Amino acid sequence: MLFDSHIHTEFSADSEMKAADALAMAEKQGIGLVFTEHLDAHYVSKDGKTFSFAPHAYWQAYSRLRGDKLRLGVEIGMRANTRDFSEEFSRRVPFDMIICSQHLVDDIDIYYPDYYEGKDKQEAYHRYFVQMAQNLKVHSFANALGHIDYICRYAPYDNPDIVYEDFADEIDAVLKTAIVTDTVMELNTRRLGAKDALAKLAPIYRRYKEMGGHFVTLGSDAHDVDAVGAHLQLACDFAESLGLRPVTFCQQRMVNCLK
Repeated sequence: MLFDSHIHTEFSADSEMKAADALAMAEKQGIGLVFTEHLDAHYVSKDGKTFSFAPHAYWQAYSRLRGDKLRLGVEIGMRANTRDFSEEFSRRVPFDMIICSQHLVDDIDIYYPDYYEGKDKQEAYHRYFVQMAQNLKVHSFANALGHIDYICRYAPYDNPDIVYEDFADEIDAVLKTAIVTDTVMELNTRRLGAKDALAKLAPIYRRYKEMGGHFVTLGSDAHDVDAVGAHLQLACDFAESLGLRPVTFCQQRMVNCLK
């Protein structure tokens, strides 16, 4: 069974999706889910959102739903100064899956325009990848690295897509760190509806395979019900075409999605 291994429900500050609605949509599609609620420790957004949640309340609310078609995880935003807190948080309940992602660079949220002011694309993306590699090295408790192309969603440049050749050294450092730390690369499906999206991502995941990567998780990063499972089969076919195997996690142990 394919798993959408990156889902946000109402326990995440930026989502109001009900668990029952997400599960109903997954049932229609014949897929499993991993709920991965947000933790960006000690961070409050400009609109006053606190990206944290109470893990025991989360577990109490959803553990009865947990089973063959639902796992319970967390998405942790990586920052050097919150690393110890984040690892401790990840141990408070027996999360099935821990995604670590780069949401802030130089302690600035790259969702907002502030990060890009005074920077050309080369500088902004260089800092993003450098800190991703540095942080992933010390967040070695991660099971998966979330959305390597996250910055592309919000960067204001004429061409926000990642051109591998322009950042080859930086991206290789991220991929090498993922492999050395046994962290699976996520193939995030959120942007796959855009024209030529897979062709633009292909050099990164092809390089991951060349460097010794074998597995990917697939995740929609859904915050609303219509996005659950989006482009999941497309991502699966793409991964297989590169010789990468789609997996998910249960009790932080890797599980093959395909027999």
